[in-house]
Amino acid sequence: MTAQPVSAPASDANLARLDRNAPRYTSFPTAAQFTPAVGEAEARRWLAALPDGEPVSLYVHLPFCKRLCWYCGCNTRAVNRREVISSYVELIGAEARMTAEAAGRRLRVACLHLGGGTPNMLSPEDLNRLFDLLGSAFDLDAADEIAAELDPATLTEAWVQAATDRGLTRASLGVQDLSPVVQQAVNRIEPFGVVERAAGWLRAAGVRSLNLDLMYGLPEQGVRDVLRTLDQVLTLRPDRIALFGYAHVPWMKPHQRLIDETRLPDTAQRLAQSQAAADKLWDAGYAAIGIDHFALPSDSLARAARAGRLHRNFQGYTDDGSEALIGLGASSISRTAEGYWQNHTAELAWRTTVAEKCLPVARGVQLTQGDRLRAEIIERLMCDFAVDLLAVCASHGAGLEMLRPDLLRLAVCEAEGLAASDHGRVQATPAGRRFVRLIAAAFDPYFDAAANRHARVS
Repeated sequence: MTAQPVSAPASDANLARLDRNAPRYTSFPTAAQFTPAVGEAEARRWLAALPDGEPVSLYVHLPFCKRLCWYCGCNTRAVNRREVISSYVELIGAEARMTAEAAGRRLRVACLHLGGGTPNMLSPEDLNRLFDLLGSAFDLDAADEIAAELDPATLTEAWVQAATDRGLTRASLGVQDLSPVVQQAVNRIEPFGVVERAAGWLRAAGVRSLNLDLMYGLPEQGVRDVLRTLDQVLTLRPDRIALFGYAHVPWMKPHQRLIDETRLPDTAQRLAQSQAAADKLWDAGYAAIGIDHFALPSDSLARAARAGRLHRNFQGYTDDGSEALIGLGASSISRTAEGYWQNHTAELAWRTTVAEKCLPVARGVQLTQGDRLRAEIIERLMCDFAVDLLAVCASHGAGLEMLRPDLLRLAVCEAEGLAASDHGRVQATPAGRRFVRLIAAAFDPYFDAAANRHARVS
C-alpha cells in the first residue's frame, strides 16, 4: 500500500517512453496464455482435488445491461426481455450443481461476488431464485462477504431490499464521471442525484461497505471534470473508491469504435487526471492502495494492505485470501492450485454446453512451478510495490537462478529508473509505482510487447 499518492516522471520524453502496453495482472499467467488444451476434463479433475475444508470464493457473471456503455470492457449485452435473464439464472443453477458434483461435495463459500454486466438487471424474484440455486450447490451460510456490482440508473429500492435480505454486505456503484459532456461521449447518462439515491438505499438497508467506481482518460474528460466528480461523490463518504484508467482496446471490444479517438486525453493529460484525483483523495483521508484503489483507513481493504494481506484477482484488489476461485456464467474464470479455466465467452455457446450437462469450459492453462513462483512475485509487486525474491524462491523450493532471464529484464526497468534491487529485494521507485505493471512484466516470460494485446499502463 502506498502511504501517499506518488508523482509520475514529469518530462514528456519520459511519459512517451514509459506509456507502453502491459497486462493488468489480475492473474498470472494472464488470460492471453489460456488455450483449448485445458477443457472440461481438467476442470473436473482440479475441482475434485480441492482440499477438504478449505473455503472458496464464488463469482457469478451476469452479462446483461439496460444500455451499452461505449467505454465498457466487460462481457455484456443490452437485454430487455425478462425470459432471457430468467433462463440464464436457471442455467447458472445447473452449472453450480455440476461444479459441486465434480468437487464431490457442497463447497463452503467465503466470498460471493455478483458481477457483470449489471446484476441488478435481475428482478427481485430472479435474484432470490439465483440465491436458492446457489445455496443448493454451495454452502453460503458462513460467507464473510456478499458483493454486487450495480448500475445506479437501474437500481430499485425493492432490489436492494431483496439483496440485503440475502446477505449483501458490499456494493459497487458504477459512476465513472458526472460531467454531462463526458457522459454523452460514452453513452452513459447518469445525474449525481441517481447515484446519491442508490447510495442512500444501500446504506439504509444495512450494506456495510460502499464502493464507487470512477474512471479517468475518457473522451472529452479533463482534470476539472475528474475533480468536480470527486467533489460530488465524496459527499457520500464511500468506504472505497476504484479509480480506473480507461482502456481503449477497440481491437478487443468493437463497440469502443463508437468513441471518437481524437477526443481522448493524451498520456500527459491522463496522468494529470490520475494524479489530481489521487491527491484529492489523499487530502480527503483515503489511503492509496495498489495502482487504482483508495479506501478509508477503517475499511477492510486498507487494513489488509497495512497487514501485508492484500491480494489481486479478476475483480481487482481484494482482502479475500481464498486460493480457489469458482466462476459461474459466460466468460467466468476459475482458479485452483493446479491452474485456470475459462467458460465460453459467447453466451449462446455457454448456454448450449450447460444445457447438454457439460461444464462449459472453453480454455485455460495448467500452472508450472515457475508459474506459481512468478505469480506470487507479480502479485506482491502489484499489491506492495516490493517483493523479496529470495524469500519467494525459498517458499517454492527454488533458487534465484531460476529467475536469471527475469533479472535481465528487470535490469532494463532499473536503468529506466522504475525499480531498484538490493540483495534479492526489488522495490518500485516512487516514479515506478505508477508504472509497476512494467516491473511486473519483467517477471512474465510469456509477455510479448509487440503483440499489443493489452492496455496502456498510464
